[in-house]
Amino acid sequence: MYLCYIDESGTPDIPGNTPHYVLAGLSIPVEHWKTCDKEIEKVKSKYDLANSEIHVAWILRSYPEQRKIENFEKLSFNHRRTLVNSLRTAELLRLQRVKNGKLYRQTRKNFKQTESYIHLTHEERRKLIGEIAYVVSKWGFARLFAECINKIHFKPSAISKSIDEQAFEQVVSRFEHYLQVTNQKTPNKVGLLIHDNNETVAKKHTAMMNKFHKTGTLWTSLKHIIETPLFVDSALTGMIQVADLCSYALRRYLENNETDLFEMIFKRADRKDDIVVGVRHFSDRKCTCKICIAHAKAPSK
Repeated sequence: MYLCYIDESGTPDIPGNTPHYVLAGLSIPVEHWKTCDKEIEKVKSKYDLANSEIHVAWILRSYPEQRKIENFEKLSFNHRRTLVNSLRTAELLRLQRVKNGKLYRQTRKNFKQTESYIHLTHEERRKLIGEIAYVVSKWGFARLFAECINKIHFKPSAISKSIDEQAFEQVVSRFEHYLQVTNQKTPNKVGLLIHDNNETVAKKHTAMMNKFHKTGTLWTSLKHIIETPLFVDSALTGMIQVADLCSYALRRYLENNETDLFEMIFKRADRKDDIVVGVRHFSDRKCTCKICIAHAKAPSK
């Protein structure tokens, strides 16, 4: 069996607050699951993040409180936590006094999302994510599938699908094609989709998968993907967090030309000979990004 962990980066709304929406799935053979999970946990433990969720976008943000603490990088992890929490508590109390409810709620949300990482400097957080990406880059048995949609060039009315529906159908189709090729060499291999849990998405993607099992996707019938997606809490499932890293790396490359994470993650893109068939950038024909160049000779889908 192959497990394909799926997560997104960016928003599917048009225009939303990101130029791209990326849905990525990372597939591994089930027999490698425990080893992969242990390798990721080993890196996390090095940074005192055992049992903490890795959410890349929150980790790589700037934490202004750290800049206010003298010699922050020389302090112990526990001392750093204490001082940052003290400053954050003071800020929340200040916002309560000035009665700025909207800013208070947003600031409290930001603090909650980043509280697990406040003991790490920005450079340490950057190294953490880089080390995880490096580990993933060495998983020769893993395959990356992703649809990266440039919203400027996406016309929902022309294809009667929303952005997230288009992305999900593409990822499912490419995972199925990979399983079909794999079964030519080793029969009786099946795949299961494991998705970050979101109530709205779960309902929509479950309905889509039920339809795909009956009538197929636009490109293929489903012969090897079993069941509907299994939806799990990303905070409790390390491999979903890896899928989050993959989708983040792809989007940040396309939007900001950030190549460090991308180069490591893109090594795992599914390929046929020297052509990338597992990852596509939905853009115009003039795009010369590395994804479009690597995908250029592949048959159109």
